Amino acid sequence: MKIPGVSFSLKRAIGITALKQKVARKTGIPTTKQGLERKIGGTILKMIFRK
Repeated sequence: MKIPGVSFSLKRAIGITALKQKVARKTGIPTTKQGLERKIGGTILKMIFRK
């Protein structure tokens, strides 16, 4: 039985989440699927509509 409002993440406890965030900020490349899709889509739109 789960306690409402209490959760545990092994990745967060080890520090993987923070490391991924730091890498993404320094390189400018998102580490999530949604973030990558947004970045690629934005780049394509810039190439199409650039004057």
